[in-house]
Amino acid sequence: MKERILSEAEQLFWKYGVRSVTMEDIARELGISKKTIYQHFSDKEDILYQVIELKINTDVSEIECMTIQTPNPVEGLLMALEVMHKNKDSVSPNLLIDIKRYYPKAFTLFRKHMDQHLMKSVLENIQKGVAMELYRNDMNPTILARMRAEQIELAFNNDFFPTNQFTMLDIQRELIHHFVRGMLTEKGFAIYNQFINKEERVQPTA
Repeated sequence: MKERILSEAEQLFWKYGVRSVTMEDIARELGISKKTIYQHFSDKEDILYQVIELKINTDVSEIECMTIQTPNPVEGLLMALEVMHKNKDSVSPNLLIDIKRYYPKAFTLFRKHMDQHLMKSVLENIQKGVAMELYRNDMNPTILARMRAEQIELAFNNDFFPTNQFTMLDIQRELIHHFVRGMLTEKGFAIYNQFINKEERVQPTA
């Protein structure tokens, strides 16, 4: 039952944001009582914390698997979009805003993930790309890794990217491609262009 509650809560949080979803909403969608939910969780933030923890573990595993399977750092960064693509535009732009403003414990967990996992992964990617002469060697990898982590959070800022003008997937796609292209050497660009051409060939036609 606990897994069912977490799964349903994740879908609701991702679609509507956290603040607008109540314990009653979660119970109603599952066809159970609130009492049943409280047997497993102390409150909504407890549910949110465990949802984020589970999501982080899943995403980290998927990205690590992709990193192992991809032949080079350029494709490794671009393939990370596949993890985001699974959610497509179902992620509410209010999600991170709600977490940051109203759920400090959950936001601390999110920031810890950004600092310990995401920035570390990007930093290792950049260092490997420089060693393979795919990325320029005149950059500060630590600064760029931090910038990339902040880009992901910035994509949820409705003041910068109004939801009536941009989708989350389009924002993340533009940011990651801009980020990657700025680091590439001529050798790296050759791989980048091959990847883009391959992706365009497999895109379904309208």
